[in-house]
Amino acid sequence: MTAAYCTVADCIAELDRSYPPSWAQSWDAVGLTVGDPQMPVHHALFAVDPTLDVAREAVGCGAQLLVTHHSLFLRSVHGVAETDAGGRVVATLIRGGVALFSAHTNADVACPGVSDALAGVLGLRDVGPLTEPPGPQPPGPQQPGAEPGNGGLGRVGNLAESEPLGAFCARVAAALPATAGGVRTTGAPQRPVRRIAVCGGSGGELVGAAARAGADVLVTADGRHHHVLDAVSAHDVALVDVAHWASEWPWLQVASARLGAGLAGRGRTVNTTVSSLVTDPWRWHASSSGPAAGQA
Repeated sequence: MTAAYCTVADCIAELDRSYPPSWAQSWDAVGLTVGDPQMPVHHALFAVDPTLDVAREAVGCGAQLLVTHHSLFLRSVHGVAETDAGGRVVATLIRGGVALFSAHTNADVACPGVSDALAGVLGLRDVGPLTEPPGPQPPGPQQPGAEPGNGGLGRVGNLAESEPLGAFCARVAAALPATAGGVRTTGAPQRPVRRIAVCGGSGGELVGAAARAGADVLVTADGRHHHVLDAVSAHDVALVDVAHWASEWPWLQVASARLGAGLAGRGRTVNTTVSSLVTDPWRWHASSSGPAAGQA
């Protein structure tokens, strides 16, 4: 029997089963931002950021649905004129017949979610919640090897064997897409590490939780100077800082596969692809070569 085509509403129903919108933070704006729920969908494109280039990619590859991790609008919007970036994205999608859907902080806490995908590409074993999960959750999608539910922010697991922090940073750099910022750490490269905490996106505030979980390392993004100084002074945990976009990119393949599998289980089909565009805003860096501190 030939699988039936699906609609935007069908895709939303499956994505909401994996990433219930009730799990999103109160300040977040998840769900359908652009498009008609009854529009047929044959191809869905997944990306981290709903930028203009990504919107153009969605139109160019013939997608009818663009699924992003980050939301297009987080503040009140009183117009979508093409005089600003958001308006240009909306206009491009509407003209191209593409709907836009986002799963942001609800995908951050989902199990499996953004941090599970990051732990997976780093080769972590025995992965579990880093923070205390909320109370009992409604059952999520049943998939082999998955523990559906709200796992809270961050995950912690173990490497198969201990390795130097420098080697672990090389592992991180090889596992994530290349960015101008690369990978940096607060610890000595020869320090042995094995228990690893991760948080896709901005998770520096979880260093205390990482310490309580016995982690040697916390892998996350957007480390701020004073915040990191305070963290390394208070906790014996090395911070490994990566690009925000890169830390969340592994989730795209997981989310696209879950959408395809969920629809297939209902006798429907959709083609899914992951965006090839790098939307990390930092594009180049020069290695430090200035005078040592204290020199004229």
